[in-house]
Amino acid sequence: MLLIQNGLVFTMETNKESYSDLLIDKGKIIQIAKKIIPTERMKTIDASGLRVYPGFIDAHSHIGISEEKKTYQGDESNEGTNPITPCIRAIDAINPMDSAFHNALAVGITGAMVGPGSSNPIGGQFAFIKTYGRRIDDMVVLAPSAMKLAFGENPMTNYGLNGNIPSSRMGVASLIREELTLAKQYFSGGNETNGTFGMECYRELFAGKIPLKAHVHRADDIFTAIRIANEFGLGLTLDHCTEGHLIADAIAESGYPAIVGPSLASRSKDEVRFSDFKTPGILQKAGVLVALTTDHPVSRIQYLPLCAGLAVKEGMSEWGALRAITIDAARICRVEHRLGSLKVGKDADIVIYDGNPLEIASSVKFTIVSGEIAWQPKSSQL
Repeated sequence: MLLIQNGLVFTMETNKESYSDLLIDKGKIIQIAKKIIPTERMKTIDASGLRVYPGFIDAHSHIGISEEKKTYQGDESNEGTNPITPCIRAIDAINPMDSAFHNALAVGITGAMVGPGSSNPIGGQFAFIKTYGRRIDDMVVLAPSAMKLAFGENPMTNYGLNGNIPSSRMGVASLIREELTLAKQYFSGGNETNGTFGMECYRELFAGKIPLKAHVHRADDIFTAIRIANEFGLGLTLDHCTEGHLIADAIAESGYPAIVGPSLASRSKDEVRFSDFKTPGILQKAGVLVALTTDHPVSRIQYLPLCAGLAVKEGMSEWGALRAITIDAARICRVEHRLGSLKVGKDADIVIYDGNPLEIASSVKFTIVSGEIAWQPKSSQL
C-alpha cells in the first residue's frame, strides 16, 4: 500500500483543490480523506508543500511509433503504400523502449492515445496506453480506441504527387465514404458471420464504442469530417482543429470534441498558417469539450504541460487547461472510467509537483502509474 500525505490535491472531479491524503492499494485509489493514519503496511510519501494531480494525458500522439533517435526502422507512422489501411493496429508498432516514454513520465504524463500518422485517408486503429512498462500488451488501457482518418494536405500529397488517388480533397472524402459504406453494409446485412478481416476492424466503430479520429486542420476539412460522421452516425474527434477558433460556434453545435495542437510546432505548411495558442480557449468558451496534444514527435511530448500553460497565457482558464490534459482528455479518449481524475476506484495514476505544472519552473517529484512509482528525481527517491 502507498499513502500520499499532506498534499494539496487537485482531484479534477471539481474545480477546487484541498489538502488531503490518498491511499493506494493494488494499483487503485482506495481512500481519499483529510487525514489517513499510516500503518506498518504502508509506504508513505510526504507531499507537504507539494501539489497532487491525476496523471496527465496526451490525447493524440505517435510516441513509440515515431521513435526518438529514429532510423528508418524507428519510424512506423504510416503504411504509405495504400490509402485505405483500416486494419493496421498501433499496438503492433509501439516500442516501449523509445526514450520518449522516459521524457513523458518526467513531466507526469501517464497516459497517451497513440496511433498511425496522417498519410492515409483511413489510417488504422489507435490504442490508449499508459506510458510506463516494457511490454505494450501490459500498458494498454483501450485497444482499439479510435479509427484514424486524415483530410487535407498529407494524404493529397502522399498519393496525388505520385499520380494516384487521392490528389484532391474530393478524392479523400470519396475514398472514406466508399470504405465506410462497405463497412456499414457489412454490419447491417448480416455478412459479419463471414468474419472478413478487412471489415472486422470496424466492429467497435459501428457499435459506437470508439470514434473516428480525424486529422483536420482547415475549417473546410473540419466541416467535411463532421459531415461524414453525421452521414454514417459515427462518433468523431476533431484532431489538431487548427482553424477551430474561426468556426468555434459551429463545432460546438456539432457536439464533437476537439483535440488541439501541436500549437508549439512551426507553421510549416499552408493548412496550419492560423495555428495559435488562442484556439483551445476560444473553443472551450464556446462549449466544445477540449483536450490538448503535442502530436509527438511533431512537438516533444514533455512539452504538454508547457502547451497548457501557453494556452492559459492566450486566454484559456487555468482550470480549463488542467482539464484539457486530465479529465476532459480522458473523456474524449473514452477512458474516464479509469483515468483523468483522482477518485476512489480509479487507477492510481498520479503526478506530484513542487509547484504549478503550467509554470515552466515547476518540477515533478513523483510520477505514479498503477500505484507504482514510475519516475522520480534522484533527490526524491524513497
